[in-house]
Amino acid sequence: MNTFQPLYKPVRSLLSGLLLLLCPAIAQAEDAAEALSGPDATPNVLASDAAEKPDILNVNIQERFDTFKKALKQKTGLDFGIDYNALGYVASASLGKYNTGSGSLRFLGTWDLFDRNGPNKGGLVFKFEHRHAYSKVAPTAFNADIGYAGLVSSVFSDQKWRTTHLYWQQNFAGGRGVAYAGFLDVTDYTDVYALASPWTGFSNLAFQTGSGTIGGLPDGAFGGMVGGFLTSNIYASASIADANADATDIGSGFETFFNDFETFKTVEVGWTSGPERLFIDNFHATFWQIDARSKAATPDGYGVSFSATKGINDRWLPFVRGGWSHDGGSLYQAALSVGFGYQRLPGRDLLGVGLNWSRPNQNTFGTKLDDQLTLEVFQRLQVTEGLQVTPSIQVIKDPALNPNKDLIGLLGLRARMAL
Repeated sequence: MNTFQPLYKPVRSLLSGLLLLLCPAIAQAEDAAEALSGPDATPNVLASDAAEKPDILNVNIQERFDTFKKALKQKTGLDFGIDYNALGYVASASLGKYNTGSGSLRFLGTWDLFDRNGPNKGGLVFKFEHRHAYSKVAPTAFNADIGYAGLVSSVFSDQKWRTTHLYWQQNFAGGRGVAYAGFLDVTDYTDVYALASPWTGFSNLAFQTGSGTIGGLPDGAFGGMVGGFLTSNIYASASIADANADATDIGSGFETFFNDFETFKTVEVGWTSGPERLFIDNFHATFWQIDARSKAATPDGYGVSFSATKGINDRWLPFVRGGWSHDGGSLYQAALSVGFGYQRLPGRDLLGVGLNWSRPNQNTFGTKLDDQLTLEVFQRLQVTEGLQVTPSIQVIKDPALNPNKDLIGLLGLRARMAL
C-alpha cells in the first residue's frame, strides 16, 4: 500500500486546475509551453544545435547538412539530429579502478503532425541512444570504486541500446499549455535549470535534477505530463510515470505500468520573469512521491526540491538549489548546492562552479554515513560550430564510502560532436 497517499489528490487537482485556468482570459504566452521542458528535452537540444554559435575556430563543416535539415523540417515537419558524446575520468585515489570512460551515440528528433505552424501543434518526440563503456567500469558506476555516495556522472553508462524518449507532445490553449503522453524522461520537466544537462553542463548528479534527493528519476518511462503558464509569470505542472521503467526494454513498460502500477509522481509550481527566460530567472518548488518497488526492493518515499536562479547582465547565473527526501531510494536525505555559471559570449564558452553538501540516505546505503562536500568546476569550450570540449575537476571531501580518504580528486574530459 502507498504510504504517501496525500499526493494523489494534489496531482489530480492540479491537472484539473491547469485545464481550467489555461484560458484566453489570462495573459498571452504564445508557445510558452515548450519552455517548460529542460535543456535536455529533444526540442530544446535541436534548437540549441541549430543556433549559430561564436565558436573558437569559426568552422562550420555541417552547414550543408543544416540547410538540408531545415528544408526537410519546412516540407515535412520532421526535425532530427545526431550527436556523439564521450566522457572520461582519472581519480587521485580509489578502492578499485583509477580511470573510467564511456560514450553515447544519440539519434533524436521531433515530427510535427498536427497544426504544424500553429500554436496548438502536436507531434512525435523521439530519442534513441547507444551508451557504451570504454573501460571495465562505466562513469555511472565509478562511485563504488572511489567510495563516493553519489554519481559523478548520471548518464555515461554501458547500457547499450536504449529508448529515452518516444512520446506525443501536444500544445493547447493557444500554446500556453502542453501535454506529453508516452515514454518519457522525467528529468526533462522536473526541477530543471540552465546548468542541469549532464551532456553540456554539470556532470555530478548533485548539481542536476533534485540535487540527488529525488528517488527513481525514471527515463524511457510510460506516463504523462501536463503543464502550462497560469499567468505570464507563474507556471505549474504535474506528472505520473512508471517507476519500474527500463529504457533498454520499453516494450515491458506497458506491463509494468498497468500491472504493477508502481509510479513516480511530481507536482511543480514556479515563477519566472517571462517564458523566454524560464531557465534564467526562475524560482520553483518540486514535490515528488514514488511507490515502493517490489522488484527493486526499494521503499516508497516522497520529498521536495527547490531551485532559485537569477541571470545577471546576460553573463552570470548564480544558483541555490537543494532538497529533502524521506526514503524512496534517493541517494541523499538532504542536500544543498550553490554556485554559478559564467558565459562571456552567449552560445560559446561556459564556466560552471558548484559546491554541494549532502547527507547520504541511511535507508539507501544501509547504514548511517558521514556528510560529504563535493566541488565541481568545468569549462565548456565551443571549438567549432558542432564540437564542444569540456575539461573539468571534481573534488570530494570526506567520501562517505571511503572513510580512509579525506579528499579525492577527479580530472575529467567531456566532448560532444553534434550534427
